[in-house]
Amino acid sequence: MISILASSGAEQGFFETFGVNWPFFIAQFINFILVLFVLKKFAFGPIQEILDKRRGRIADGEAKLVEIEQKLADSEKEKALLLENANNDAKRLIAEAKTSATALSELKAQEAVTQAKTILSKAQEAARAERAAMSAELKQEFGRLVIATTSKVTGKTLDDSDQKRISEEALTSVQN
Repeated sequence: MISILASSGAEQGFFETFGVNWPFFIAQFINFILVLFVLKKFAFGPIQEILDKRRGRIADGEAKLVEIEQKLADSEKEKALLLENANNDAKRLIAEAKTSATALSELKAQEAVTQAKTILSKAQEAARAERAAMSAELKQEFGRLVIATTSKVTGKTLDDSDQKRISEEALTSVQN
């Protein structure tokens, strides 16, 4: 018990040594609590709220940045896919155009061959007609010459029946 009394006396001496005045100490403690409450309510609270809002905006900004990066990556993939599809379509169209051009050139070549054959057959037909006309004209001329020669050799004028008979004989001998 002596140690308890000694310690309480020591404590009493401690407070008296430093001049602790209990009513003044309690009033200062209450003032400190009030100042702490006022600062927390009107200074630290709004500052903490502003910092929390900034943290929230920064977190939202980072989330939006990640979202934008994802959308950018997706759009790059979509762009690459669209370009690949466009290139494939272009290659397909070029192949189709080549095939079409080949088919068209073959068709035009066939048409040209057909036209050439038609022109050639018409030319042959015209040559035959010309040959037949020339042959007929030559036969007439030959018959006239034979008749003229015969009338000069015989010295008489041949009548129509004689001219016809001599012309037919001359043509028969020439044709054989």
